[in-house]
Amino acid sequence: MEIKTHEKIDKRLCGEPVKLEEGRAEVKLKTVPEMAADEKGLVHGGFVFGQADYAAMLAVNHPNVVLGAANVKFLKPVKVGDILLAKAQVVKEEGKKRIVDVVVERDGEAVFEGEFTCFVLPVHVLER
Repeated sequence: MEIKTHEKIDKRLCGEPVKLEEGRAEVKLKTVPEMAADEKGLVHGGFVFGQADYAAMLAVNHPNVVLGAANVKFLKPVKVGDILLAKAQVVKEEGKKRIVDVVVERDGEAVFEGEFTCFVLPVHVLER
């Protein structure tokens, strides 16, 4: 399946798509030192969120998809060197709205989960 959205994402910071199907996507991310929030190597949560958001966008896979809202939980800390797998699935479609559930795992254990509310717009958000 062809990727139709977010083509310019920096895969080093948001992850590499490893699975793409209708309504589903998986994104793998190896955390790097630039993601550290402190000297102990704790990864800033924004990078985990970015990976999950990217997976949600790919699950919808429309050129004009945007994030409208997210309800998320950070379940476990992530450290530099961890390899994360985000699994996203569209669970509801209602007009232009898509609800996408995302779980981010490290070695099969959930470290993050969220519900992303995405919108498929008739034109690119910057062309409105």
